[in-house]
Amino acid sequence: MLNYAVSPALVKESLAPMVPAGTELDQFEGKTYVSLVGFRFLRTRVRGLWIPFHANFDEVNLRFYVRRQGISPIGQGSSPTHRGVVFVREIVPRYAIAKVAQLVYREKYIALPMSHQVIEPTSEHGRVQAEYRWRYQGQWSRLRVAGAGRPALAPEGSLAQFITEHYWGYATQPDGGSLEYQVAHDPWRVWTATQASFQGDTAALYGPELAKCLSGEPESAFLAEGSAVTVYSGNRIG
Repeated sequence: MLNYAVSPALVKESLAPMVPAGTELDQFEGKTYVSLVGFRFLRTRVRGLWIPFHANFDEVNLRFYVRRQGISPIGQGSSPTHRGVVFVREIVPRYAIAKVAQLVYREKYIALPMSHQVIEPTSEHGRVQAEYRWRYQGQWSRLRVAGAGRPALAPEGSLAQFITEHYWGYATQPDGGSLEYQVAHDPWRVWTATQASFQGDTAALYGPELAKCLSGEPESAFLAEGSAVTVYSGNRIG
């Protein structure tokens, strides 16, 4: 996870128009962030069914963070705030995966050639590394993060906790409304990055303004251990 602070001008120009109806931008200590995230789906099931050749695959996504104040039934006040993510673009290696996500959630998936390399630590002080690559318009891009030692739960109130503990997804729908869906998992243990880099041309995928943001050094980077995850069906809001 590579995390970039976004300037107020870029927030207004690029992110604000993408905020789904019924939500608002979520900030950490007064800053708005986008994150470039690479990860592995493993042993995936769709409604409990295993689909051959589609259970294990890579994904790279660019996301930003929003929140929504939940509404309880009339007379019972407000429910806890839902903190969620909005995806600018999601890359997967198989067309069928991208198409299902487009149809079910209206998410901005694209299928591209991808590869990965994950180095697991061999001891409690060993090195861990994850690298994800994808090819677009004939050019390969690469996201790489390395760490060492043992992972730990993100400290309370930290940026790592803010980034990893958004448990809802939001997607703008064709009629202007929004889809809200829950993403449930245990809190992840993380390694703080000892090395982090991104190389590639992002302008064609994310637009020139966001590409400028991603061309700089990330404000933070870390590896997350991951866990079992359940993605629930969505509900209309807004």
